Amino acid sequence: MMSSIDQTYPEPSSHNLERDARVITAGHSEIAPGEIAIGVVIGRASEYFDFFVYGIASVLVFPKVFFPFASQLDGILWAFVIFSFAFIARPFGTALFMAIQRRWGRSTKLTIALFLLGFSTAGMAFLPGYATLGFQSIILLSIFRFVQGIALGGSWDGLPSLLALNAPENRRGWYAMLGQLGAPIGFAIASGLFLFLHGNLQTVDFLDWGWRYPFYVAFAINVVALFARLRLVVTEEYTQLLEERELEPTRVGELLRTQGHNIFIGAFAALASFALFHIVTVFPLSWIALGNTQSINDVLFVQLIGSGIAVIGMIASGLIADRIGRRQTLGLCASFIAVLSGFAPTLLNGDAAAQNLFILLGFALLGLSYGQAAGAVTSNFSTKYRYAGAALTSDFAWLVGAAFAPLVALGLSAHFGLGYLSLYLLSGAGCTLVALRLNRALVA
Repeated sequence: MMSSIDQTYPEPSSHNLERDARVITAGHSEIAPGEIAIGVVIGRASEYFDFFVYGIASVLVFPKVFFPFASQLDGILWAFVIFSFAFIARPFGTALFMAIQRRWGRSTKLTIALFLLGFSTAGMAFLPGYATLGFQSIILLSIFRFVQGIALGGSWDGLPSLLALNAPENRRGWYAMLGQLGAPIGFAIASGLFLFLHGNLQTVDFLDWGWRYPFYVAFAINVVALFARLRLVVTEEYTQLLEERELEPTRVGELLRTQGHNIFIGAFAALASFALFHIVTVFPLSWIALGNTQSINDVLFVQLIGSGIAVIGMIASGLIADRIGRRQTLGLCASFIAVLSGFAPTLLNGDAAAQNLFILLGFALLGLSYGQAAGAVTSNFSTKYRYAGAALTSDFAWLVGAAFAPLVALGLSAHFGLGYLSLYLLSGAGCTLVALRLNRALVA
């Protein structure tokens, strides 16, 4: 029975704010799939920028600033250990912020999550190194990284699921691709900024203060992304679309109990793409830095070109998927990744041209495969579970496929040879092919 207090007082203020924002945007026209896609791209670009800033700094900065007591290899490996913390935290962030959304609303959840993401990233920028704080600096870095993962899990807004459900029947591959463009865009901004700073500053200045600027920028980008996404998610049209599609958060316990098999298969269906993700972005930078086979600035420039190739690959993936189906596209890309794994040792152990060829080929395959990865995490669920199911499936795909990729690949390759990198990529491709075969429910 409702108490008199519950009957007397109005709904929570966060819902009032959400209602007022909808009134302000009441003149907003019906939301088209293209507008939803823009919201997805902006949101994902800001999140990927945060993560790539940390990934690049793990190779160029953190071994010297936070692990000066270790060798270069061990320093990078320790930085990669902390790199994985965000992916471990991400499912917990999803569960926590799903509860926040059920209690206080979507806009409140998104605001808290994105400010938390920006705060943790900016906190790294102000963090003194090991020379000042000793081991406490490593603890604080680990905490900030873990909070990044919590916040990223909480930043799920349902836009990819809404985009998939509202895309035209014969253009689903195209619109699934649009939502993934944030990845190469975020990487391009991060690598371009590091290239500028690393190429124009003396080493001592770069390690003292130059590396901190990308982390400052991350906070500003998150604020811009927050308002861009809020402009969409607080509109009456957006809310109505979510309600019509039943895209609302469900309790994680219920989701795991009833949809655990879909989460498991969905996570492995795109594993090849997620495994490749950090193998062509973070790993080559670390491998080449250790071998000192070419200039770091040259590698960053090649990767910047690679991000452009990935964009082209994603565009192509949308056209291909609409022609032959999303499931077939993912399987075909997994097969190509398996082929690339066989050439990885020869290319990465070769000269600069061979190494650059691996990077560029990897980015091309990444664009083709990752462009359709969103389809693998949204197609398995009924509408009731799609909002939370897509988020958790993506979280576990990142955790299994990408969280430990730089650590495992570099550790095994440095001690036992690049053949283990081939096995890592090959295993990811194999898991994807098996999952796609098992997952007959995956919509083509």
